[in-house]
Amino acid sequence: MTATSALAQDQQDQENRDGWPESFTVGTASQGGTYFAYGSGWANLVAEELGLTGGGEVTGGPMQNMALVHNGEAQFGMTTMGPAAESLQGTNPIAPGLQMTNACAMFPMYQTPFSVTALSSSGIASIADIPDGARIGFGPAGSTSDTYFPRMMDELGVNYERRNGGWSDLGGQLQDGLLDVIAFAAGVPVPAVSQLEVQTDVNIIEFTEEEQAQILEAFPVSEFEIAADTYTTLEEPARSVSMWNFAIANCELPASFVKAAVDVVMSDNERMVNIHRAAQSTLPENWDRNNVLMWHPGAAEWFMENADADIPEDMIYSSM
Repeated sequence: MTATSALAQDQQDQENRDGWPESFTVGTASQGGTYFAYGSGWANLVAEELGLTGGGEVTGGPMQNMALVHNGEAQFGMTTMGPAAESLQGTNPIAPGLQMTNACAMFPMYQTPFSVTALSSSGIASIADIPDGARIGFGPAGSTSDTYFPRMMDELGVNYERRNGGWSDLGGQLQDGLLDVIAFAAGVPVPAVSQLEVQTDVNIIEFTEEEQAQILEAFPVSEFEIAADTYTTLEEPARSVSMWNFAIANCELPASFVKAAVDVVMSDNERMVNIHRAAQSTLPENWDRNNVLMWHPGAAEWFMENADADIPEDMIYSSM
């Protein structure tokens, strides 16, 4: 390359970067969780590849990330589809009444499955078997599980007594007969369930086709199948649902910047899986798991060009 053509290339690169921020942050969640490890990982990757300063930021998780990205306090963030839908509707508890329409979909991350477990000795082998007033453990207070699983049980007509706690603690309570059912929203296999299997006989309870359809209609979730090899108890896959996690971007960020960041993350899955195993689902073909958020124009362009994504124009953000 001649000096003249190198200079022209540099000018072209600079023009392509018009309006790009010099640094960026990715809203994640608390340290020690999947969000923090995954989010900090891709933030560092994008910063390194694009020659910018950037990194993950500890936050309160999906709800707060929607607020931070909407307000532009964080350029990027991560959210689950439930909190995203609530934020758009103006029911995010961080800013009630504010419709957070300035946070756009960036790329699919991974899914959080919902699963139900009971002791075999209880005789509970289906959702319909759960007795009136059953004591159900829904996980830590304020978690995705605690936020959405009780609503799902309400939708399915289950009458229950709500209990909260850490997963291992709830597993112990189930084994001791202090709980009737545990309703998990967590990556599978859930360690607490695997531990229970070693110590006693359990039922991994799947949704019927009708129950699954009812939940899919009422909540921002996707079909999911818990693979038979996930637990020793399962002899065949178990029908379930999952809530997708998506990376989000402030809708006003330059399209070229967001497209370049998406390209770094989505073009080399092996590199992402090395950051966190959950990234096995961070694949271009999962673009269609977003049916809640408007797409950032730069992200939409990348998926249309590289994943044959058929994104309707009315689902792509426009500042016009």
